[in-house]
Amino acid sequence: MIFQGQSLSAQLLDDGIVELKFDAQGSVNKFDQATFVEYKAVVAAINNCSEAKGVMVTSGKSTFIVGADITEFLETFKQPEEVLIPWIKNATDIFDSFEDIQLPTIAAINSVALGGGCEMTLVCDYRVGDTSVSIGLPESKLGLMPGFGGTVRLPRVIGADNAIEWMSTGKAHRADAALAVGLLDAVVAPEKLEQAAISMLKLAIAGKLDWRAKRQEKLEPLKLSKIESVMTFNTCKGMIAAKAGKHYPAPMVMVNTIEAASTLDRAGAMVLENANFAKLAKTDTATAQIGLFMADQVLKGKAKKAAKQATKAVKKAAVLGAGIMGGGIAYQSAYKGTPIIMKDINDQALDLGLSTAAGILTKQVDRGRMNAKKMAAVLNNITPSLSYDSVKDVDIVVEAVVENPKVKGMVLAEVEGVLSDDAILTSNTSTISIDLLAQSVKRPENFCGMHFFNPVNKMPLVEVIRGKATSDATVAAVVAYAAKMGKSPLVVNDCPGFYVNRVLFPYFAGFSQLVLEGADFVAIDKVMEKQFGWPMGPAFLLDVVGVDTADHCTGVMSAGFPTRMKKLDNDPVSTLYSNERLGQKNGKGFYDHIKDKRGRPKKVAAQTAYDLFGPHCADKKDFSSDEIIGRLMIPMVNEVVRCLEEGVVASAAEADMGLIYGIGFPPFRGGAIRYLETLGLDNFIAMADKYAHLGEIYQVTDGLREMAKSGKSYFAIKSNTNVSKA
Repeated sequence: MIFQGQSLSAQLLDDGIVELKFDAQGSVNKFDQATFVEYKAVVAAINNCSEAKGVMVTSGKSTFIVGADITEFLETFKQPEEVLIPWIKNATDIFDSFEDIQLPTIAAINSVALGGGCEMTLVCDYRVGDTSVSIGLPESKLGLMPGFGGTVRLPRVIGADNAIEWMSTGKAHRADAALAVGLLDAVVAPEKLEQAAISMLKLAIAGKLDWRAKRQEKLEPLKLSKIESVMTFNTCKGMIAAKAGKHYPAPMVMVNTIEAASTLDRAGAMVLENANFAKLAKTDTATAQIGLFMADQVLKGKAKKAAKQATKAVKKAAVLGAGIMGGGIAYQSAYKGTPIIMKDINDQALDLGLSTAAGILTKQVDRGRMNAKKMAAVLNNITPSLSYDSVKDVDIVVEAVVENPKVKGMVLAEVEGVLSDDAILTSNTSTISIDLLAQSVKRPENFCGMHFFNPVNKMPLVEVIRGKATSDATVAAVVAYAAKMGKSPLVVNDCPGFYVNRVLFPYFAGFSQLVLEGADFVAIDKVMEKQFGWPMGPAFLLDVVGVDTADHCTGVMSAGFPTRMKKLDNDPVSTLYSNERLGQKNGKGFYDHIKDKRGRPKKVAAQTAYDLFGPHCADKKDFSSDEIIGRLMIPMVNEVVRCLEEGVVASAAEADMGLIYGIGFPPFRGGAIRYLETLGLDNFIAMADKYAHLGEIYQVTDGLREMAKSGKSYFAIKSNTNVSKA
């Protein structure tokens, strides 16, 4: 054994081949500070081994290397740039030192090689992957650009245009795609991986492969003519500007770095990469996106824990109500492998549900993402029925009938009567109290909320709502089922609107008040979309949600929080609803929803809406962007804080992910709590206090003021286990 550490080992095999194996004590290989120390030491050990003739890099895990240890990033990146750059340089120097070993090197890549894992393969002269390989540089998804020489080596290996596409999208690529662009030199079956790598390495050792020439290409400037350089980088910049926009700086910084480094050798290019990586690491966007990645891991971790703890496996499901929502739920369950009964009281509804599922599947077939055989198999997993008898042997029921407590209560009582005693009953309600609905069932311990978001096949969030009587076993089983459906389950406690809708409607209230004060709803939408970064402004979102649905929910929230969320007089939403302007569903709301000349959906500000609002609104008035953002976001942030303080949601991480996955909160801002902490608690309080006279939704809690005084972070508070015992 040449070297033996906690994560790395180096062993001399036959014919002078050194096997450098990554085999960390945890479940996966990753680059953390301890691994870097060993990496430096193992390079020195290989250089000192006189018998070594070539190096093969392998993994002792089921995956190669998943990347850098992101949990170390946020604290590390708090350091000033002048400290951060040397830290980054130290890591890149270690990668360079491996590349400079005066022996041929090859990476034998199994399964996942992302970020630092991909960069580890790039310092090797040759790369062989098995057919399961998933390889790429996803750093842009964290608000960063590749480091460890990623921006230097990848363009020199696969060409600047291919490299920029790979790095700007952050996508992982399959083995065949990596082979096609030249990142992999060969692809073999998993069982032949190591032998193939050894065979290629032996050819290099014997001089039959010119490994020195292959390596030299990575050490020199990019081989681009002036015309090629201008065309490549200008084209890429145009595409990145259009797709990434101003809120996501990393892709543009990355392409500018590659362009500036294109005429430099490795040493010069590394200086630019290190400096620009450090600049990106200090941005609010990187902090937000890294925070989101870690928050997502919290959700996934809780789902995995629930799956292990669940005592009841969901092997067969049922959905009651075969409308668009029911059809979406049926599709999602069937698509992910759990057969489902779709029950309704009439054939027309069943046809609608089946057509909803079939429509989703047909689009996937048309786009080449699914074949007809798979489509047929999914549809065969959905059984339409008019009878309760068909659901008597299912493990879980999702009630998705009309949003009326009396109707839901009746349906829940009826279906419970035919289910087994251990069957789980859930309601896909968006606002109705789970504790209220629980009064209709005999086994409330087996009952909870399971709130899907529309469209079900696209929205990743499912709120799992715990009632007072809901058992831990029920929560665990429902969380596990939601995760099995490919969703991100968020466990919350029962309250009006639960979590997502509860914090959304103060935002809508802020919007409505602005309109009543003379603001143009189109101008508000533009600010919230273009400057704050929402995918839709509030007026457009209300049209998409449905004005009737929004009016109903506003009533529920008003009843639940009569002082804070009292319904506004002459609320624009109520005005539209009373005039049968329901939004996209009937083509008229704040906007008129029409089709352009090519048949694509188009929205036009509705003069009718302006006319209806006119008698109730102040004269037209222009509001600054900052005021518009403040007037809408302060109520939302305040309500998120209240949900944390009341234990409706367990942690800041889960609160943020709920808004990202549930309503499209701008990812580059990281969620409401990350946005709050980026602003600074003191700054937010000062901003909110300016509007405190407008009502309770603008008044910050005593708890928030105390957090500000003590200098604490919401992300440092332990999760409220009373919310998610699963």
